[in-house]
Amino acid sequence: MSFDTFLMVDWSGGKDRGPKPKKDAIWVCVARDGMADAPVYLRNRQVAEVWINGLLKAERSAGRSVLAGFDFAFGYPQGFGQVLTGTDDPFAVWDWLEERVEDTPDANNRFDLAGEINELFPGIGPFWGNGLGRDIAHLPRKGRARHGHDMPEKRIAEQQAKGAFAVWQLSGVGAVGSQVIMGLPVLNRLRKSFAPDIAVWPFETLDKPIALVEIWPSLIAKAVSATQPEGRIKDAHQVVLLAQTLSALPAELIAQMCDVPKTPEGSILGLGHEAMLTAEAMGQFAPPPLKNDCFAMPQGAHWTPVKEAQEHLRDHLTVVVADQTIALSDAAGRVLAQDVATQRAHPPARNSAIDGYGFKGPAPSGLNNLVLVDGRSAAGAPYGGTVPEGHAVRILTGANTPDGVDTVVLQEDVKVSAGQISFHGPLKLGANARRAGEDMQDGQVILQSGRLITPADLGMMAAVGIGAVRVYQKLRIGVLSTGDELREAGQTADTGQIYDANRPMLCALAARWGYHVVDLGRAPDNRETLRGILDDAASRCDVILTSGGASAGDEDHMSALLEGTGSLALWRIAMKPGRPLALGLWQNTPVFGLPGNPVAAMVCALVFAGPSLRVMAGGDWEDPAYYLLPAAFKKSKKAGRREYLRARVTDDQVEVFASEGSGRVSGLSWATGLVELDDGAQTISDGDLVRFIPFTGFGL
Repeated sequence: MSFDTFLMVDWSGGKDRGPKPKKDAIWVCVARDGMADAPVYLRNRQVAEVWINGLLKAERSAGRSVLAGFDFAFGYPQGFGQVLTGTDDPFAVWDWLEERVEDTPDANNRFDLAGEINELFPGIGPFWGNGLGRDIAHLPRKGRARHGHDMPEKRIAEQQAKGAFAVWQLSGVGAVGSQVIMGLPVLNRLRKSFAPDIAVWPFETLDKPIALVEIWPSLIAKAVSATQPEGRIKDAHQVVLLAQTLSALPAELIAQMCDVPKTPEGSILGLGHEAMLTAEAMGQFAPPPLKNDCFAMPQGAHWTPVKEAQEHLRDHLTVVVADQTIALSDAAGRVLAQDVATQRAHPPARNSAIDGYGFKGPAPSGLNNLVLVDGRSAAGAPYGGTVPEGHAVRILTGANTPDGVDTVVLQEDVKVSAGQISFHGPLKLGANARRAGEDMQDGQVILQSGRLITPADLGMMAAVGIGAVRVYQKLRIGVLSTGDELREAGQTADTGQIYDANRPMLCALAARWGYHVVDLGRAPDNRETLRGILDDAASRCDVILTSGGASAGDEDHMSALLEGTGSLALWRIAMKPGRPLALGLWQNTPVFGLPGNPVAAMVCALVFAGPSLRVMAGGDWEDPAYYLLPAAFKKSKKAGRREYLRARVTDDQVEVFASEGSGRVSGLSWATGLVELDDGAQTISDGDLVRFIPFTGFGL
């Protein structure tokens, strides 16, 4: 059960609401894959029915399946259908209403029709809330005037949904009865128009490309209130949030929510899953943006040591992406947004670690003889009885140990004859038997928020029944190169031009780190053109990586533009290669302006951008793992800056690239890591231990 498109409809039972969008009207929103379109205002039911028909036809023509949610009840309390139609079939009620409801933009007969229905019941019928200026026979204005109709006040769903109103109330604050009477005929026409490709939940199995379901946005009321943008009508916002939330859920969770008993009363999608839906809805909105001064170094700083720069980034950066719930099968390489606790113990029950024979231990020294009971215990097919003391049962690896068994003897150590087994002891109590929960306890936190999920993590979570996890959305990294001198590899370039090596290198780095890469291309040395590229990038990226233009020269337009935002921090890093880093925010999107030299760009990306991106993706700052290995080179280094030498390991020793020149791009490919030399003066001779950071230590 999976759907491509999610349509959420906030319905109205009243008259035409006019051309200007307003509250208490019909609002709809369409979402796919967690991304919602703008909400649409529909002034009356006639306009809405045409619009919904058109959308469903367009989606079917495009080959997309649709889950369409409507915020009114699809059924009435048990017994209503019997009185109205002589059957409990909810579609008979739909047919009855469609035949009798009269509806135009400016008038309808819902109050009169409710009075006619009430007349069918003993006493004074269940409907109430006459909202007209004239009296209507059998339709009281107040609910307390009713009696003797023998109908439950609420459906089971409304009894379970805190704050839900009864379907009988037709007018007044919170009333939903009018929406039901005026909505079910529309659904009935949709059902007929799109048959046989449509199913109605929970009355029918959702095995058709169009599904109609009942929703109640108040299930996520807390999230609606917390995320409503200023100036947006609540009705509009709640359909946006609910459509976006449901479309982001894995199909398995949608299936779980739809797994309810079939009842003529209907039900509310998501009932019983309010906490999960609210958390998911809250996660659909990104956390607050970074502060405008997050990259600002203390006044008077001239040359910034590498460690100080790293600590500043670690302490001032925060996650910049929202979180979402995804299926476990899709979670490898994602960052956990919530601690993961087991849903049951592992193993869930006592079981055997070997193929053999189980009995009540311990077994003393010498020959042990036990009577063999009939049957056996196998994985998935445990022995159903109790094994008496002095008896044994055949048991296979992974099988639950039955009552009376706490010890298992290896089958190769046993002789079986005439319905009994013999073996030599001693064998201690509990030998070859696993205790329930000896690996993981029920409810135990096994993974913490911020962890990058590994394949091994997937196996562990699956073992304790976890089918979905909450993770941060994948960080979107925009990569941009700047400079008139750049040409694309494969194009013709004269001697005054160079090929763009940085962009493919940085795109590949970001992809290797597991992020979604947005290739922003090359920007010329034109400030207004660059401004337009950054505007576009800020609308579809979470972080922007640029190379070139990160200094303070005449053509360093990146630094100039960031300076205009008031967020520029031009860092002069005490390192080689590297030094200029232009950091800032463009429309609240962090920008890392790396050096234009490919070697310097690569090293700065590994040393600064890599761990920073991990934090902004929801993970923890991690310093790279390194090894102390003997040097196979000589070097004398002055104090004042940290140096990174392209290096590789040969015969358990570290050799460095023949040239330290940052223009020698080939050294990046030659190397398998970097040698890091501290800020102080050093003289290195053959055999001295040096710090070697393999590229794998940087997550490559």
